[in-house]
Amino acid sequence: MYTSDKRLLILDADGTTIDAFSAIEAAFARHGMALGAETNFQKRHHLLKYVGGLKEFPSIIRKNLRSNSRARLVDTLTGIYREEASLYEGIADLLRELIAAPDITVGIVTRNVTIEPLETLRRLFRRHDIDIDELDFLVHIPLKEKKTAQFRAMRERFGINPARAYVCGDEHKDFTAAINTGMHPFMVSYGFEDHDRLTSKYAIPQELISRTSTELCCRIRHALDLGVLVQPPYQSSSMLMAPNTQ
Repeated sequence: MYTSDKRLLILDADGTTIDAFSAIEAAFARHGMALGAETNFQKRHHLLKYVGGLKEFPSIIRKNLRSNSRARLVDTLTGIYREEASLYEGIADLLRELIAAPDITVGIVTRNVTIEPLETLRRLFRRHDIDIDELDFLVHIPLKEKKTAQFRAMRERFGINPARAYVCGDEHKDFTAAINTGMHPFMVSYGFEDHDRLTSKYAIPQELISRTSTELCCRIRHALDLGVLVQPPYQSSSMLMAPNTQ
């Protein structure tokens, strides 16, 4: 039924591999606006992430965004992503391992909203010694487009069994898209949606959620057999003694 025995891992960018909150916070600060606590940010993630929709913003931010213009804010955010933004702890090393693994197909599907997002991500990852051309795919989709179609397209493109396919994301929509395409979701709660929101509002099993990027990296390495040393069967100290010649 499938043309490949490889495993597939689809990564999200903002909030899963990239510390988007710090970048957005810096962009707002340079326009004289305080973004507020990250916990509040996660509650209105869909607005702040896309730097659009002013309805739920505090009044001071609505006022300043109108005067400074969304375009200027996006331009600032683009520069920060390209020159300053960071990957979460451990992600760069994990990506290099995934790229080097011959039996894993790995890539990114993103809705990043910076100017020329693929070039933005190229520069960001290059600062972390990662060449995005070494990924098997890097796909940018419009904000209004669901990821489900792209997830299915990547799986079918590489002929991979959905039971051998995984998706990493930080939003409930990532979970839904993964499930709807038969893939296993790795969810994180340090990005645009927190643990309570994912579990209480969207009933995502807590067993699937990593609270830190370090935990996510451990889960992925274990699931994909990365970094596992091949050792001989365990031998007790008594078995290592010289044989009894009596």
